[in-house]
Amino acid sequence: MAIRVALNHRTVYRFDRRVRVSPHVIRLRPAVHTRTPIVSYSLGIRPEQHFINWQQDPFGNLLARAVFPEAMRELSVTVDLVAEMTVINPFDFFVEKYAEHFPFAYDGILAKELIPYLEITESGPLLTEWLAQTSREPRGIVDFLVDLNRRLQQDIAYSVRMEPGVQTCEETLERGIGSCRDSGWLLVQILRHLGLAARFVSGYLVQLTADEKSLDGPSGPEADFTDLHAWAEVFVPGAGWIGLDPTSGLFAGEGHIPLACTPSPLSAAPITGYTEVCEVSLEHENRVRRIHEDPRVTRPYSDDQWAAIDALGHKVDQDLLDGDVRLTMGGEPTFVSIDDMEAAEWNTRADGPHKRRLARELAGRLLRRFGPGGMFHHGQGKWYPGEPLPRWSLGCFWRKDGVPVWRDPAFMADISRDYGHGRDEALALAREVAHHLGIPDRYLVPAYEDPLYYLWREGNEPVNRDPLEADLKSPAERQRLARVLSKGLDEPVGYALPISWDHELDHWRSGLWAFRRGRLFLIPGDSPMGLRLPLDSLPWKASAERDEPPPPDLFEPRPELGDYYGEVARRYSERVAPEDPRSDTGLQPQVSGDDPDDTRWTEVPHTSLCVEAREGRLHVFLPPLNFLEHYLELVSAVEAAASRLGLPVVLEGYEPPRDPRIARLLVTPDPGVIEVNIHPAANWEQLRDNTVALYEEARQSRLGTEKFMLDGRHTGTGGGNHVTLGGALPADSPLLRRPDLLGSLVTFWQHHPGLSYLFSGMFIGPTSQAPRIDEARNESLYELEIALSQLPQGEEPRPWLVGPM
Repeated sequence: MAIRVALNHRTVYRFDRRVRVSPHVIRLRPAVHTRTPIVSYSLGIRPEQHFINWQQDPFGNLLARAVFPEAMRELSVTVDLVAEMTVINPFDFFVEKYAEHFPFAYDGILAKELIPYLEITESGPLLTEWLAQTSREPRGIVDFLVDLNRRLQQDIAYSVRMEPGVQTCEETLERGIGSCRDSGWLLVQILRHLGLAARFVSGYLVQLTADEKSLDGPSGPEADFTDLHAWAEVFVPGAGWIGLDPTSGLFAGEGHIPLACTPSPLSAAPITGYTEVCEVSLEHENRVRRIHEDPRVTRPYSDDQWAAIDALGHKVDQDLLDGDVRLTMGGEPTFVSIDDMEAAEWNTRADGPHKRRLARELAGRLLRRFGPGGMFHHGQGKWYPGEPLPRWSLGCFWRKDGVPVWRDPAFMADISRDYGHGRDEALALAREVAHHLGIPDRYLVPAYEDPLYYLWREGNEPVNRDPLEADLKSPAERQRLARVLSKGLDEPVGYALPISWDHELDHWRSGLWAFRRGRLFLIPGDSPMGLRLPLDSLPWKASAERDEPPPPDLFEPRPELGDYYGEVARRYSERVAPEDPRSDTGLQPQVSGDDPDDTRWTEVPHTSLCVEAREGRLHVFLPPLNFLEHYLELVSAVEAAASRLGLPVVLEGYEPPRDPRIARLLVTPDPGVIEVNIHPAANWEQLRDNTVALYEEARQSRLGTEKFMLDGRHTGTGGGNHVTLGGALPADSPLLRRPDLLGSLVTFWQHHPGLSYLFSGMFIGPTSQAPRIDEARNESLYELEIALSQLPQGEEPRPWLVGPM
């Protein structure tokens, strides 16, 4: 994927009168060993009355000798060349065995051939002192050259110096600043003092502006740039001449085009000659422009192509609007680390510490970008066979009407930070949440680990082995047992507040939880306590006898959401002190449920908000709720309580119920990638802006979308990158309103195999991310035919028929 550039270099000498000019030697043709492919080259000299001869100097450099028979008022030299800026690996070489480590000595014949490049012409005290600080201990030659070049770049600052000639090494070291030719000549002398053959190089430097700003270093020039430059080359047996640029501290790459390489700077000057005595002015200009660019990951389209795509998107939008399609489109793009592409978590494994950290960074950025005032939620995602626990899921939720769900991000805890919070803070927060919900805190229930289970586990360990260091077969079980025994079984894990919404009285209600064993003992495990509640131990009531309204119909219109934070504040301000003094001195003692026919036991809520301290943070487990209004009010109560106590919290548990009034974005792990389930867009403009913003924030989180094969070719992340189609509401979905549209889409895709492979890369077939129906079982085509036959034709839409498809 090369970028082809055209370079123009023009030098003009203007004299105050007509003067005679000596023959000029012009060293402005790329050297034969340049690694940057030169597609074309031309040299123009004015006045036209001249003779030119192409020659090679004793060092193999190409030079033009121009003879001018007539006097002139102006002399101009113009170079035009076209170069392919292919990526060059400056370390792509082998080294002879005897030269793998510095210091080494050149063999006899080679040493004689390199005599001009080993000549030392300067040995001043400053240079001697600089060399004395250079270690001669044996080490790899490449590492030695890298460190030497980098050290010189750090010691000598760069300046543009228009005066002719090259500074002496002493002058450059004393001033600590110099031009590229000054630093290059100093490096040549340093290398020769160290016994390494070196030569001075004059050439072109081409620097193209980067497609993206660098995240952790200089981004390079703001615009494409070229100029004459100077650097050094060192001869390493087996590798040949290796370019070292002390101005940048880097090895020479695709941007370095050598013109002349000589033992001395005097014989590498771009133009050499003289004139009669006169006044002269000099003009020079260097320009570079791109004339061809292959599509690449960081710039897949040119500006014109992107403008055409954007115009097409708006046209499709209008067509969909005219057809009353009401289509929305989301996606599941995937990302990988740009720093560590070899780790298992970025190739095969679904989870890993680096992946979790980057996912949290990305989720936080996306929440601030798309949903300021939104809620950050830590939940559980998919659970695949063979994995000990469900995968994590980071959720971002915000109201579409712009009203904040969570007002102050300062009270949204950092999941990677230890705040030093423990059981006392958990109890205080649980009480405060109860007060903000208008519920007496006597209904709070402390939860404990089940001692019988862990005593049984401990009792099965050998007598001569510490249970805390038990080598159990399951790593998760070993860590769990050690953690529980180290904390003690008599300490509460957290506190549960039984709550549910009373639809008759339109407020929160609670009740006393009773257990036959007298305490709330959690189900053994290491998941959040909200997922380990022994709900089967609570008084049971048949579902037919429960007075619970059904979940809201997804096809019904929804009213506007209210100000639930204000409602919580109003309720808290009107709260009176509880009559039961135990609410102020302690929790309500738990009692045994010996009378299962008593209605006060069967009417208690079977859902609970839980507060527990884990790893120095307060985690609040949100229970499942059917109505978004109740969920938002509960979140507002948690924030109000956290704000009053100054305690940041982590929200976990159940996500908000599906509702068209709230936007939803998830960041989840998948084998080798991070997957983002982005919220749907209703038109092209939203989709375009969402996609651009997502990829910008992913890059700022040090996540990218490319991997490399062993031969260096680009490939995708390996994730699905799925596209999701639907509607803003179930009643608006074109696939539900017109089930035959889904059948048409499937059959069209089936009849055009090129669509299946257009974006598939090299991974195709029934196990790929985009399998075709005819690539797996032969009978699947017949099953598809049966499913398509069930779709109604010319009848009222029946959305339940889409499920079998």
